Amino acid sequence: MGMLTEFREFAVKGNMVDMAVGIIIGGAFGTIVASLVKDVIMPPIGLLLGGVDFSDIKLTLAEAVGDKEAVTMNIGTFVNNVISFLIVAFAVFMLVKAVNTMRAQFEKKQEVAPAAPTATEALLMEIRDALKK
Repeated sequence: MGMLTEFREFAVKGNMVDMAVGIIIGGAFGTIVASLVKDVIMPPIGLLLGGVDFSDIKLTLAEAVGDKEAVTMNIGTFVNNVISFLIVAFAVFMLVKAVNTMRAQFEKKQEVAPAAPTATEALLMEIRDALKK
């Protein structure tokens, strides 16, 4: 089997397509969460803290000299990213929890309904019972 044929089989497998869709949706979800943190959550928090814009919180390590820019540690950006991560992690946790709950309910329904014996099994049970007598 040629490498191109193997790659085609690998690329069109259901799991591969599902993973690609998940990555695309995850990227879009990350953008939405970043906007939620930057544009919705952080402004009221900054207002409560006296009008502070978190993205402007920086620790200057070296001042700007001439055409060299200042060297800063962007603490506010880091705080925004931590909050974004926590929101995404919580959303993924809730999604996994919901999927596991649905899977458990589905498996429970499968266990509740035992399969009726087939005609062959029923005949074998009759023969067994007759032999016991």
